[in-house]
Amino acid sequence: MTDMASLMEDRAAGSDAANLRKPVDWDSAHIARNIKKRYAAERRFKAYGLAAIMLALAALVMLGYSIISKGYSAFVQTYVQIELTFDPATIDPDATRDPAVIGRANFDGLIKDALRARFPEVTSRSEKRKLYDIVSSGASYDLRERVLDNPSLIGQTRKVWLIAGDDFDMLNKGYISAETSEASRRLDDDQIGWFQSLTDSGAIEKRFHTRFFTNGDSREPELAGIWGAAVGSFYTLIVTLVLSFPIGVAAAIYLEEFAPKNRLTQVIEVNINNLAAVPSIVFGLLGLELYLNVMHLPRSAPVVGGLTLALMTLPTIIIAARAAIKAVPPSIRQAALGLGASPVQTVSHHVLPLAMPGILTGTIIGMAQALGETAPLLMIGMVAFIVDIPGSAMDAATVLPVQIYLWADSPERAFVEKTSAAIMVLLAFLILMNGLAVFLRKKFERKW
Repeated sequence: MTDMASLMEDRAAGSDAANLRKPVDWDSAHIARNIKKRYAAERRFKAYGLAAIMLALAALVMLGYSIISKGYSAFVQTYVQIELTFDPATIDPDATRDPAVIGRANFDGLIKDALRARFPEVTSRSEKRKLYDIVSSGASYDLRERVLDNPSLIGQTRKVWLIAGDDFDMLNKGYISAETSEASRRLDDDQIGWFQSLTDSGAIEKRFHTRFFTNGDSREPELAGIWGAAVGSFYTLIVTLVLSFPIGVAAAIYLEEFAPKNRLTQVIEVNINNLAAVPSIVFGLLGLELYLNVMHLPRSAPVVGGLTLALMTLPTIIIAARAAIKAVPPSIRQAALGLGASPVQTVSHHVLPLAMPGILTGTIIGMAQALGETAPLLMIGMVAFIVDIPGSAMDAATVLPVQIYLWADSPERAFVEKTSAAIMVLLAFLILMNGLAVFLRKKFERKW
């Protein structure tokens, strides 16, 4: 019985094998339907990809439009013309022409006198305070510098252009509407009437806002600029580059060319890859503990920011440098070694120069990433309100991303356009740095 069962199983298996060897009878209609389905699936896949690209471009256009539409007006500023008498009794009562005496003069009082003379109907104390807001509180410093540069103005009556206050600047730019109810806007009807009177007499005009690029931060929006933050970013990136580039390239060369392939190097490589994905705020915590609490370096200084960002940028540079070194063909190394070059000479004279375009590309991308970082710098105190322009990497400073954060948190409407304008400047730097990376790769890349 066992032999009979085995025989029947063998016949069944043979029958199945015969059925498998039997050719399937595909008719032409069935083949055409399958081809049509494959082509339809391919068209759908292409449509999905195109739709994703168009959606991304639409989001990019919307983002760009939002930033530009809110920030372009920050590049112009409203100025007010008033007829001002440089009263010698106020500026230089003893006619000494001493800059120290002139510098202590009450130029703010001269501006207020000129405004009261322009609007003699304003008599009450509360109305006078509202009238004085037409001109920025920083206009007196401009007037002081003007007289110090040209003392011959003392005793003359001149029409001078002074920077307007932020609310009147917003009114002139259309962000405050006179049609809105008085209770819902920052300027009352009297202030709008005075400003309209100045506009009708040609005493209001817009000029390119050079202060935005030359001033440091300020509590007054019309006086605030990005130069202090830009200088802070420059010092921070210099420290980051000086530290991270040589260390990162040296580490990549060792790991790729000289390190033995053992468990220790595997652990190092895994940790480098993991560090590249660590949130940036973790590096900020490390910088806070190591550089401020242990090494007692100055808080808010670009040197601390550069040291912190160097830790964050190192994994990116190492990974990019290793990829560039690995891309150099082995035949280059073999030829150099065959001609008698030592391993160090082979790397320094042949491998490294050929890998340098890729290394520079990775370094620039890492620097661009560091330029846009905010979280690690907040942890080390670079969020402080800094008015002065830093003179070195040891002075207190802030950086562009943190400056944007500070302005975005301010309640004045004028800081909204400042925020968007600063974002435009930061994006311009990032685009420039990425464009430089692409240019270097295209110019120096070798095809093998």
